[in-house]
Amino acid sequence: MDNIEQYIEALIFASEQSIRTEEIIYCLQSAFGQDFSTEEIQSHLDNIGNKYKADRFAIELVKISNGYQFLTKKAYHQIISLLQAQRSKKKLSQAALETLAIIAYKQPVTKPDIEQIRGVNCDYSIQKLLEKELISIAGKSDAIGKPILYGTSPLFMDYFGINDINELPQMKDFANNSISIGEQSE
Repeated sequence: MDNIEQYIEALIFASEQSIRTEEIIYCLQSAFGQDFSTEEIQSHLDNIGNKYKADRFAIELVKISNGYQFLTKKAYHQIISLLQAQRSKKKLSQAALETLAIIAYKQPVTKPDIEQIRGVNCDYSIQKLLEKELISIAGKSDAIGKPILYGTSPLFMDYFGINDINELPQMKDFANNSISIGEQSE
């Protein structure tokens, strides 16, 4: 099979979200009836990644959310953002962004906990985030009434370009020492 890398490229290209190595192996084994090792597929992925590093390609292979996806290179982000701005009529509202941030940082979290933090009802925001598949139901709490637990989805990871929830900015990243009240002692 001389063209195995082309099949892998096709799988990555056709996948709406990042595709994991295990998914690639499953598809190849199902299609060709032979075993593929993780190391073998990783070697092919490395070759594909190196191929797309060349300047003649506007895309690159990126590892995101424990999988692989083709994305445009940073040099083309400005023109892509113009296209996205033109097409994006449905942005997240401020309320949805606040709700999403709470879920991302506090997950798994219940709706009453989110409402306690925000101070307002968040039914609509949660519904919109579920529709956009940025959050998912992570189970049920052991608390009275067994409220639903919410967490971020793999699409959230893809959307924000992170591999792990620990890559989210921390409060210390937002600290601005230039804004203070009163005198500071050393």
